[in-house]
Amino acid sequence: MDKHKRRDGFEGQKLISLPEAVCLNHAKKNTALSQIYITHIGYFPKAIAHYRLRKNGCKDNILIYCLRGKGWYRIGSRTYQVGPNQFFIIPATTQYISYGADETDPWTIYWVHFSGPDMAGFNKSLNINTDDGPREIPLNEKGLQVWENMYESLEMGYSTDNLNNANFCLYHFIATFLYPDKHQQRKSPAAEDHITQTILYMRSRLHEKLTVEDMAATHNLSASYFSTLFRKATGMPPIDYFIHLKIQKACQLLFQNNLKVKDVAEAIGYDDPYHFSRLFKKHMNVSPEQYKAASRREE
Repeated sequence: MDKHKRRDGFEGQKLISLPEAVCLNHAKKNTALSQIYITHIGYFPKAIAHYRLRKNGCKDNILIYCLRGKGWYRIGSRTYQVGPNQFFIIPATTQYISYGADETDPWTIYWVHFSGPDMAGFNKSLNINTDDGPREIPLNEKGLQVWENMYESLEMGYSTDNLNNANFCLYHFIATFLYPDKHQQRKSPAAEDHITQTILYMRSRLHEKLTVEDMAATHNLSASYFSTLFRKATGMPPIDYFIHLKIQKACQLLFQNNLKVKDVAEAIGYDDPYHFSRLFKKHMNVSPEQYKAASRREE
């Protein structure tokens, strides 16, 4: 490494490297809770001359979020440039890895290393690959809040409670990057996309009967085009999704209130309680009466 380059030691940095024995002992004692766990966590502001070389790769996944400035990383023979509000995940690998800050506009980064008993399976499930490249996201305010929670928990020591809290937060932290649209501050309904607007529309009319034409008309779209959009976004046709929401509401009513099945059916727009019962059993594999009885036993 160039004598001017450094792996850490930046003014204002935060850095915690958990002892390997702590990570492994906690994972061993809490197998069900330790599918992934934090091994190192840090914040490097304006990391001038930051450089890290790992000739034999890393057994951890490495998630780096560039808040400001620029940087780069290399896996094998591929080099990627990284800018503000971009992140990348280097999956556990034995390939050559290096990364560092831009010389003229050094990055400010939040990062975390995490590991687990089956990182290959974890990465396969989430389609995390060595050739993904950086991804751009909106300013990840939620992710930064969760990062602070993880860091503060570990800063208070390596008790079981602190480790569990930090590692539970790790799932949330990763989710804010992989599914950023799920963690942005909700906009006004008028600014929502067609699908979100439709789902809100459905939820407000669970007591009614809606057609695909009704839903499409709220966006001035044809029924066929709207159905294609909706199915692509949710994996379900609009009417099936509407029924799914109705059954979900029925479960809540059966669990929470002392209502007759007939009343629950009417509350979600079904005049015929027998039709409702057949539909409920088709989706839940039990009748409304059986579901209600089971929920009472759980109280």
